Amino acid sequence: MTEDIKDYPLEECVKQADKLIANGATAYQKWSCNHCGARQTMTEPNTFYTSGKCEECKKITLIENCNYLLTFVLGRAKA
Repeated sequence: MTEDIKDYPLEECVKQADKLIANGATAYQKWSCNHCGARQTMTEPNTFYTSGKCEECKKITLIENCNYLLTFVLGRAKA
């Protein structure tokens, strides 16, 4: 199975994720290493970075485009 990776400008992702986070979602930034192409997921929730260190090749990528993974807790009411 091949993954169809779609990334968008960082600013767009932050803007959209902020709306979802405000409604109870948790977002994890996803990005691809510019050096080896490995897909990465940041471990810090609800935080978007402009650079990241690849877990595979250990090189730094300047993140201009990314996406995010969302998690939700079902049944949790927003206060």
